[in-house]
Amino acid sequence: MFASEQNMPSQVAAVHPEVFVPEEERPLARKETFSQLVARLSHQSVVKHFDAYADIAWDSEEFRIDADDPRWELSAGDVLGASAWYRAQPAAVRARLGLHLVAHFMKTGLQFEGVLKQGLLAFAASLPNRSPEFRYVYHEVIEEAQHSLMFQEFVNRSGFDIPGLTGVIRFLSGRVPMLAKAFPELFFVFVLGGEDPIDYVQRRALRRERPVHPLLRRTIQIHVTEEARHLCFARHYLKERVPHLGPVRRAVLAIGAPIVLSIMAQLMMRPSPEIVRGYGIPRPVIDEVYTRNPAHRANTVEALEKVRTLSTELGLITPRTRRLWQALGIWA
Repeated sequence: MFASEQNMPSQVAAVHPEVFVPEEERPLARKETFSQLVARLSHQSVVKHFDAYADIAWDSEEFRIDADDPRWELSAGDVLGASAWYRAQPAAVRARLGLHLVAHFMKTGLQFEGVLKQGLLAFAASLPNRSPEFRYVYHEVIEEAQHSLMFQEFVNRSGFDIPGLTGVIRFLSGRVPMLAKAFPELFFVFVLGGEDPIDYVQRRALRRERPVHPLLRRTIQIHVTEEARHLCFARHYLKERVPHLGPVRRAVLAIGAPIVLSIMAQLMMRPSPEIVRGYGIPRPVIDEVYTRNPAHRANTVEALEKVRTLSTELGLITPRTRRLWQALGIWA
């Protein structure tokens, strides 16, 4: 990083470590129209935003990444960290695996945000002049670009060469932006499917009792604060639009939503095949920790609680579609 970047003044105040409820999530005293909400979110993007380099002192000694740092170790509250296999590994392996998982999820997150940005730009292109959503969507694209810079910088400094999404998932993700114009309601379900699980995992990390590496804490604080706006917009857009869908599109959305959510949640909450192979995690351990673990299923269900509640409010969960949610393991 250039020295001048290190000395750049931050445009916003630092996020306090104990702030877990961004302003966008706090209830208002008055009821807003959708247009008023969008205008408020746009204003918040102006007065409270972050720069990936001006607001993180990447080259400070405090933020230096050491793969042997015990603060990277998974806690007992993590399903893999609680396993006998993980606890039996040498301390250096436990720390390195924990850091590798963090870097992997950041790479997955920035690739998801790449798909999201393409979709948002396609969505914005479909909006009429004077649409309040146009301005907000461009604010979100800018913020997601800063998140991608932040995540990639972390990945680069972690020392791991992470490929991210591969195979069928990468192919399917390339089709998602087309939904933003053809079926925006399903696109914003995809948005929630990626952002809600990440938000859930990151807030848990901030609340855990064990020390969190300061670079990870700072990165999460920035991401959680701005993602609150993005999640707020997606939820209220669906509340605004879904009630007006015709029966066919509503039926497709009711079936597509749990499928999209279950796929996205596992991408954000399980290690990649590369990590499983690289650390020689036995297949029985993966089955014990993830596939057949009630605790992992409970975490997944909890991570999707907000979008599941929203789907219920919108009438997308019926006795018939509830069985699909249950079969996919995402029903409480």
